[in-house]
Amino acid sequence: MYIKIYFGENPLFLCDTIDPAIAPFLHHDDAVFIDEFSPHAIHAMLHEMEKPSVHAGILCHPDLEALQKAVWKKFTLVQAGGGAVWKKDRLLFIYRREKWDLPKGKLDPGETIEACATREVAEETGVAARISRMLLHTCHTYHEAGKHILKESVWFEMVADARQQEKPQAEEDITELRWLRRTEWSTVLDNTFPSIKDVLEAL
Repeated sequence: MYIKIYFGENPLFLCDTIDPAIAPFLHHDDAVFIDEFSPHAIHAMLHEMEKPSVHAGILCHPDLEALQKAVWKKFTLVQAGGGAVWKKDRLLFIYRREKWDLPKGKLDPGETIEACATREVAEETGVAARISRMLLHTCHTYHEAGKHILKESVWFEMVADARQQEKPQAEEDITELRWLRRTEWSTVLDNTFPSIKDVLEAL
């Protein structure tokens, strides 16, 4: 079992064993492997992940839950909900800050993650949608106002209501909405985030 955290385009895997999905990274010269669980080891791995020359990291320990808690303490945590929204055979994409994305946003106090995801879809796109299933969790990091943020996003597959009045949320720098069939997803894959590629793979 493993947890994947993106540092920019590059994944850090927290794992209790070397999963087949992780094994190929062990043979990369630009990957870092640490199988020690200590404050020093965690600090060293997070420092390595900030280097441009490091394209993947693997931090392995038999107690994955304890390892996750120790790593999470190094960040300011933000929770978010997002939606992969279908209208018949087309999926809804948004164009924000020169990247293709899926609608998502931060969890409000007292809000369920399901309510967060449907609200953010409606706010960012004007589309009312209902949840059909939970897809996956993704994690990525970024720096903001001197803090190192870890954003945990919960993604849901959704179905849009039949009639919609789509409207990109300009306040969130969303400039375009596009409904794409699976055969058309390749047009956005070269200009999106790795976590969005994981969502599309889960679909």
